[in-house]
Amino acid sequence: MPQTLRCQKEAFQLSEDITYLNCAYMSPLLKRVEEAGIEGMRLKRSPQIVQPNDFFETGHQLRKAFAQLVNIQNPMQVCSIPSVSYGLGVVAQNLRLSKGDNIIVLSEQFPSNYYAWERVARSQGAEIRIVSAPEVNTDRGKLWNEGILEAIDTRTKMVSLAHVHWVDGTKFDLAAIRQRSREVGALMVIDGTQSVGALAFDVQKIQPDALVCAGYKWLMGPYSLGLAYYGERLLEGQPLEESWMTRFGSENFSAQVNYRSQYQPGAIRYEVGESSNFVLLPMLLESIRTLNEWTPARIQAYCEELVKAPITQLKSLGFSIENSAYRGAHLWGVRLPEHLDITALKRQLDTAQVFVSIRGNAVRVSPHLYNTAADLDRLVACMENLLVGKSER
Repeated sequence: MPQTLRCQKEAFQLSEDITYLNCAYMSPLLKRVEEAGIEGMRLKRSPQIVQPNDFFETGHQLRKAFAQLVNIQNPMQVCSIPSVSYGLGVVAQNLRLSKGDNIIVLSEQFPSNYYAWERVARSQGAEIRIVSAPEVNTDRGKLWNEGILEAIDTRTKMVSLAHVHWVDGTKFDLAAIRQRSREVGALMVIDGTQSVGALAFDVQKIQPDALVCAGYKWLMGPYSLGLAYYGERLLEGQPLEESWMTRFGSENFSAQVNYRSQYQPGAIRYEVGESSNFVLLPMLLESIRTLNEWTPARIQAYCEELVKAPITQLKSLGFSIENSAYRGAHLWGVRLPEHLDITALKRQLDTAQVFVSIRGNAVRVSPHLYNTAADLDRLVACMENLLVGKSER
């Protein structure tokens, strides 16, 4: 059994005056990630020392590190992306639909995981089929998963969803959904932004056609940089743009004027121009190396132990939280009894400097290794005070 992780708050710059339970909004930076970014700036300020290999090597290391994190056998199927919308745009660019086909998405999916599909479906006469969350609190996650499977039919060309829902952390049975999508020949596209890094994900087990992840949340890297994996069905597609770096032999600077039609191998053809960012790439590389040391399984185990008692307390007070089988421990939503005002709760949490997010009608709580039991106690106290009509001063 792997060694249990302890609290890692000293590895971050978080103030002792706040309780940060909001990694799903944006992670704090690790100190070592900050240092990697500063070192990258030092390199850029002295351009005479930048060598051609510097444009490529960090990207290669980053692909390998991400491949290790999610068990990708061929790192060349990984590419860096500036955003999730860019990574999904690659799929949309290469998606071929006919009138009457459908794309399966979930209700209240993050906008980036809807707009690309809405445009391509509208332009090709296909249908966006939205699977809504059940209105019930009991077995909500189970029923939602069943609804997804029922929505997939022989005209389904793609299923696009997250591992956990960004609003309330509802977890989806990707293995079962992948099996059903394979039966009808549909692509499966996964937005791993709110799970990869804190919840174990195995590409070899799930075999998605695409996995896209923003880097600034659970991958604990900088903003404006993420990673994408593309399966065999998408590796020979049309990129969104034509960067010189994505062409075969681009490492040879002296031969740049010898234009090549051949792309670099694997998913590199899909990388954005100027992908060799000398500041951001080293930062994301350092954060993913750290996650590989900690491992998502051990991070999830730490969070499970951390939130067990607080969730039990909140449920006993009448708040609704998904059962553990259908949510992660790193991200979960708390729904209030109807007579309570969620805006008033947010004000109270802000006053106590307990940082969470309000998404839809859920209070989204997302702890990490920098949190302690005392942090969760402060959250519970604020919610209990609202319930009994008290206010913090």
